[in-house]
Amino acid sequence: MVEVVVTGIGAVTPLGIGASTLYERWAAGVCGIEDGEGRCREFTATDHLSVKDARRADRFTQLALVASIEALASAGWEEGLPYEATQIGSILGTGIGGIGTIEANDLLLFDGGPKHVSPLAVPLMMGNAAAAALSMRHGLKGPCFGTVSACSSGADAIGMAIRAIRYGDAVAVVTGGAEAALTPLSRAAFGALDALSTSGISRPFDARRDGFVMGEGAGVLVLENGEAARARGARILAVARGYGATADAHHVTAPAPSGEGAAAAIERALQDAGAAPADVVYVNAHGTSTQLNDRAETVALKIALGEHAAKVPISSTKSAIGHLLGAAGAVEAIATILALRDRLIPPTLGWAERDGDLDLDYVPDRARALELSDGQRPLAISNSFGFGGHNAVLCLEAT
Repeated sequence: MVEVVVTGIGAVTPLGIGASTLYERWAAGVCGIEDGEGRCREFTATDHLSVKDARRADRFTQLALVASIEALASAGWEEGLPYEATQIGSILGTGIGGIGTIEANDLLLFDGGPKHVSPLAVPLMMGNAAAAALSMRHGLKGPCFGTVSACSSGADAIGMAIRAIRYGDAVAVVTGGAEAALTPLSRAAFGALDALSTSGISRPFDARRDGFVMGEGAGVLVLENGEAARARGARILAVARGYGATADAHHVTAPAPSGEGAAAAIERALQDAGAAPADVVYVNAHGTSTQLNDRAETVALKIALGEHAAKVPISSTKSAIGHLLGAAGAVEAIATILALRDRLIPPTLGWAERDGDLDLDYVPDRARALELSDGQRPLAISNSFGFGGHNAVLCLEAT
């Protein structure tokens, strides 16, 4: 099987600009949630993009572009593309896409009529807009498309990138996810579902959890054919070992309580990676801080990992940045890679009270050193589960 490696990472999150900033601040116990939301308060588009480029992109695309600039620099691509442009793809996930553009232009339509709607409205609101923008910015002429699978979108995009490289459709793919849905309609709609935290606190797996906290951001990774990456002398951050995806076929918003669909996705990711449950040394949980999700995910981990589930440390990035929806899987994959690289597992912030049979090791209070036995691989899974019953799991190994 073709080896797929990660050579570059970039992120913009409520914890700040940069992948290292995301990981280091989370590991230090910093929470990026303020006033009940995870907004990227340190991000101003024109600090990184020209006024023209910023104007021609919805906020979710702006976030993706800035994350991609860091990711390509991290991969050592600053001086130009290392492969033929037709061999490099752009696959980006989003759950909602350009909803800020949609809402703004709906107001213009209501107030002034059709002539006031921007001619850029459609190109900015499209779910594939970020993937297209990255391809144009960096001259990527390989497979280019967006994935839309709710909160699994970013993980599914990475999974599709892995497959594209394995199947020979590309030598490298710039991939990940982006979301910027902190808008009036999104807030009202998620609020109407009673899905949002009334306390404004994200505390996954804790008995007091009362819903998820909305966030925004982007995570972008550069994936390459391992042989080609090594031939060009690339720095390899991780190996993308496996990807598994399933559907619950249960409910439009609620996860299946049995956890069977999520468990099957975990099992498929491990099988794809050629790994066993006992090989997993860390789980970056989907961990939304909702009653149903955290319980179903715990059940799923127990099914998929068996007795090993009680031994493996589990933590949720969402405790520090909120739920980034379609960007979550990509941002969390980046955090997972850095945790494995540094052998330090960031904590599940806010966890203090056990909830009955939610009895796994959720790494409370503070970061914890990752201890590996002699010869043990630093292998982790990163879970993403979305509205509609989408389940996507990545299996990642640090080098």
